[in-house]
Amino acid sequence: MVDQGFKRFGWVVKDLRRACCSVPIQIGDANWRLVANPNGNRQADHFSLYLEVIMEPLPSGWRRYVEYRFTIVNHLSEAHAVHKKGWGWFDKNNKNRGIRDVVPVSRLIPINGGFLLNGEITITAEVEVLEVIDTLSRTPLIEEISTDRGEQRAHDDLQSKDDTIEVNGFQVLVSQVDEVKALFEKHPDLAQGFSLKNQHIKNAYMNALLDLIKTLCKASKELCVKDLKKADDTLSDLIKAGWNLEWLRKKLDQALEKQIEYDTRIRELEKQVKKRKLALAELETDLEKEKAAASASLMLLD
Repeated sequence: MVDQGFKRFGWVVKDLRRACCSVPIQIGDANWRLVANPNGNRQADHFSLYLEVIMEPLPSGWRRYVEYRFTIVNHLSEAHAVHKKGWGWFDKNNKNRGIRDVVPVSRLIPINGGFLLNGEITITAEVEVLEVIDTLSRTPLIEEISTDRGEQRAHDDLQSKDDTIEVNGFQVLVSQVDEVKALFEKHPDLAQGFSLKNQHIKNAYMNALLDLIKTLCKASKELCVKDLKKADDTLSDLIKAGWNLEWLRKKLDQALEKQIEYDTRIRELEKQVKKRKLALAELETDLEKEKAAASASLMLLD
């Protein structure tokens, strides 16, 4: 691959109510721009951000490999800034790539959150564009690449979103790599007692764990005791299989205890509301009877 160019640039998004795009910037032989959608793309209530090539028409056979990194600036603390990165091929069938769930919009809006400044948010982007060149050998391109990243990195770069990458002995989707790596970094002994050799079964257990974590990350209003008890069954199965998940057990037990308290309190309040509505209906009936009786008495006096 030949480096076509690298650019780091900033963009101020002035309207968080609708989709918008940045001014085009030239990198290599094409113009590129950022596209933001505050309403999310297939991920409601999440801020989406994409990189798009806008050269029309694209030359026949045009294909570029691009690495990009997006940062949503936090004006109060650099540590609270949001960083996302991605990579992939751009061609006539894939003119844009990016992140559909960069950050929940609800996190960007609060005035004291540090992201909004005068009603605007600031985004920085780092984009590196690489051009593919052929070799005189018949050896596949993937075996000929000898960049500083190494042969394995080049192989990983060519993975599509539906392909998998090995992380600590598990084959995970490209979209799950960062999440799984973060899990093992925070909990190095996560799968220490898990010794299955069948890759398909191992992957099934990993997917079950990721789905469990996703469930527990939902807002409490989206969960019920039934959901948490189902999650409890899944967690028990994972622990029996050798996963070291006591840290997750504590969180689940706390969440289940709180949810039971909430559900009990809600049912109690619903009963009280029902009783008071019934009492109010009876009072209204008595009131109408009294009005009718009073009206009848006045007619007799006439």
